[in-house]
Amino acid sequence: MFICPPEMCSKARSAPFLLFLALFLVQLSGQRAVEGVPSDFSLPSVRSLQSEVDALNRSQVATLLDLRGLLGIRSKYWPRKTDPCVVWVGITCENGQVVSIALTGLRRTAKGRQHPAFAIEPLQNLTFLRSFNSSGFALPGSIPEWIGGLSGLQQLDLSFSSIVSILPSSMGSLSNLRTLFMSGNNISGNIPSSFGSLINLTSLDLSSNNLTGSIPESLTSLHNLDYLDLSSNFFAGQIPLGIGNLSSLQTLVLNSNELNGSIPVELGKAASLRILDLSSNAMSGPIPASLGNLINLLSLKLSRNSLSGGIPVELSNCTALQVLYLDGNVLNGTVPSSLGLLQNVSILNLSVNNLTGPLPSDFLASTKAQQILLSDNQFYGYILSINSLYVKQLDLSRNYFQGTVPVPFISGAVLDSNCLMDVPNQRGTDVCMEFYGRIQLPFGLSPVASPSPAPSSFDKRHLVAILTGAFGGLIFALLVLCIVYILLRPKRSKKDEDKDLTGGSRRGALPPVSGNLSVNLLSLGENFSYDQLLLATNNFSESNSLKAGHSGHLFRGTLENGLVIVVKRIELEKYKKDSYLAELEFFGKASHTRLVPLLGHCFERDDEKLLVYKYMPGRDIGYALHRKINEDAPEGTLPSLDWITRLKIAIGAAEGLTYLHNECTPPLVHRDIQSSSILLDDKFEVRLGSLSEACTAVGEPYQGVISRILRRSQTSDYGDKGATSPTCAYDIYCFGKVLLELVSGKLGISGSTDPSTDAWLDWALGFISTYDKEGISKIIDPKLIVDEDLMEEVWAMSIIAKSCLNPKPSKRPPMKYVLKALENPLNIVRDDRLNGSGRSQGSSHGSWNAARFGSWRHSSSETVVIPGSLREEYLQQKGTTKQLTNGGSQGSGGQGEVSQRRPGSSEIFPEPIEESVAPATTMNAKSDKQDT
Repeated sequence: MFICPPEMCSKARSAPFLLFLALFLVQLSGQRAVEGVPSDFSLPSVRSLQSEVDALNRSQVATLLDLRGLLGIRSKYWPRKTDPCVVWVGITCENGQVVSIALTGLRRTAKGRQHPAFAIEPLQNLTFLRSFNSSGFALPGSIPEWIGGLSGLQQLDLSFSSIVSILPSSMGSLSNLRTLFMSGNNISGNIPSSFGSLINLTSLDLSSNNLTGSIPESLTSLHNLDYLDLSSNFFAGQIPLGIGNLSSLQTLVLNSNELNGSIPVELGKAASLRILDLSSNAMSGPIPASLGNLINLLSLKLSRNSLSGGIPVELSNCTALQVLYLDGNVLNGTVPSSLGLLQNVSILNLSVNNLTGPLPSDFLASTKAQQILLSDNQFYGYILSINSLYVKQLDLSRNYFQGTVPVPFISGAVLDSNCLMDVPNQRGTDVCMEFYGRIQLPFGLSPVASPSPAPSSFDKRHLVAILTGAFGGLIFALLVLCIVYILLRPKRSKKDEDKDLTGGSRRGALPPVSGNLSVNLLSLGENFSYDQLLLATNNFSESNSLKAGHSGHLFRGTLENGLVIVVKRIELEKYKKDSYLAELEFFGKASHTRLVPLLGHCFERDDEKLLVYKYMPGRDIGYALHRKINEDAPEGTLPSLDWITRLKIAIGAAEGLTYLHNECTPPLVHRDIQSSSILLDDKFEVRLGSLSEACTAVGEPYQGVISRILRRSQTSDYGDKGATSPTCAYDIYCFGKVLLELVSGKLGISGSTDPSTDAWLDWALGFISTYDKEGISKIIDPKLIVDEDLMEEVWAMSIIAKSCLNPKPSKRPPMKYVLKALENPLNIVRDDRLNGSGRSQGSSHGSWNAARFGSWRHSSSETVVIPGSLREEYLQQKGTTKQLTNGGSQGSGGQGEVSQRRPGSSEIFPEPIEESVAPATTMNAKSDKQDT
């Protein structure tokens, strides 16, 4: 009989090898007893081998069908009697074996939704499985012990899967695991020490759970780890000293826990660290000078602890540092002058400490930081010159600065509660004198000339005449200037105005370019060849077409290396000639993780230009929310995307807009915020797209008064229906409609100008009140199943949306406050002020919200600085009960008692529309959709 050599039998599971062997035996059967092999052996052998291959395939299919039945996956995604490796969504096979399963985005049948559970037992039979992803797919229940038997797993993503469980110790047996994501669940207990055996692990995210105990020392043996996020849990104890020995670690996020003790000096050994966040814990002791060794550090957040001592001068060695948060501690001493020399710092927050002394003479003059927050300290002396070219947000309130304010100064700077002259809302003279007397320094002295004799009545008459003439001349000059401007201003025809609104040049747009860019093309990604993109998009075929936008036609493509891309084809005879150049200008000025990545471009041809972006598998909000479930589903229905994912999407979009509005200089406006322009990757992370309309904001505080007066004399605001106003307030209004779309599931609210949509908005806003959440039940998506805590988050988002839709642009909250509100939704509708013991403290709810969200009701400025609070009110935030996550999100009522008093609207958001007005007439002013 035929004997299979060992080296061949080891490959017997390979289908190509079996086919080769079958052909070999067929050829062998045509020979007569070659080398002692009988001729009648071959055909039965071929049949036996073929049956083995069929048995393997049938086993894989049976396993997947079992999994389909247990999870209740709809046949739309996993249809019967089809090849799972080819047809089933989220299934990847290699050589007839299932190697990857992704449940993200899949939907259950009605029966499957009734009793969802962590029912994935058939996975035990998929011995070649390397990746399992259930992110956003509800698997309520506990993680079984047998999961440790999936020895081939390399990626395991169970984030936001509604898991209620402990971490089984058997997971330590997954020795091939490289990434483990389990954030946003209700996982409790300790981290098993067996996790130290996951020696190949590079990324570990257990954030936003209910884990307790201490961080196990065994994690310090994971020398391949480059990402560790244990934030928003209940870990206590000290940070393991060995974490500093993780030479590959780039991101360490431990914020919002109950860690105590001092910051380990050994952290200074983690030379690869780029992000270090230890904020919102109970850590004490000094900031170790060894942190100055982290020369690659980009972000350092140590806020809201009890750190003491001075600011180590060694931090100035972190030359790559961009963000430094040391606020909410008890730091003392003076500010090192070298801190102002960090050239890359954009945000510096030292507020709410015991820092003292005068600011270094060149600190504010040499810094390039855009935001400097120094409130609630004991700084004194004079405010010297400020680098107004870079500093856009300055808060020096609640200190003891004296003298006058230098000119020019930062517009919108917060200077309350100091000892300054000619500045409102300062401390009393007696308080200032007592302070300066205590530190034995003079107060209120400044060089003045010796007093001159009192003017005679003749001198007084001359003085009056001189002043009258001067003011009269000034008024006359202004009148002449206005008349000359009006006469010389080019007349604008109706055609020109229409052009401005439909694609011509706009006031406030990025600098016009025609053939020349102010940025280096080499910095804007790869220079693709035309043939390369032609091949990737199958000659720009209809099957690859995604949509034709107002700035170009979008095609899906695949490069030779397998990377999926989106190509925007701008045919210059159809689209604006310089639109692609304006978009390149934008990407040359703005860079953020919430913007769709630009991979490159192609300018080979004169008649068309191509821009290449990264493909977003989740497409956009409109697709994720509004795709029909099946042919029988009513038109416009919304699949029940879970609430946690919707809130995550809202926060991600707000982060992108906050970057454009508050972190870009000058501020940028998106101008096309709607569900179709908010793109989603495979994990529902947001990327802002449709950036061809983005431009510099007009009417913002950084612009001069004369410029704004002249603009207003030119034309009225873009208030006509259909116009797009280049202001931050316009973006905020559009974002409010997106929020209502997420809450209600109403199809196409954000991108529609149809009168019926306006009527629906009028109707829906009538049910949103800060006093009563019952009205939300009238507008909430009926397929959205939420418990009491989640319903309060829905209520909060509705209130935020209503505030964004305020008819008066100056009353809409700046986007940075909208972001804070979305990140802490329960604080909008709850008086949630609990200390560590769970007992309510007596701070003012209104003061807390003023500190958290600011008071935009008093200013139309888009760059309002967050007003600081008193130290006691600020530090009470550290005692606030943490939000527990059940199914991805849960309220903050997990411990202690929570006051159920419903705060009035004046304490949180302004009420944009009177509750008594009939829904059909609450938004008659249509200009609010496009005005400034």
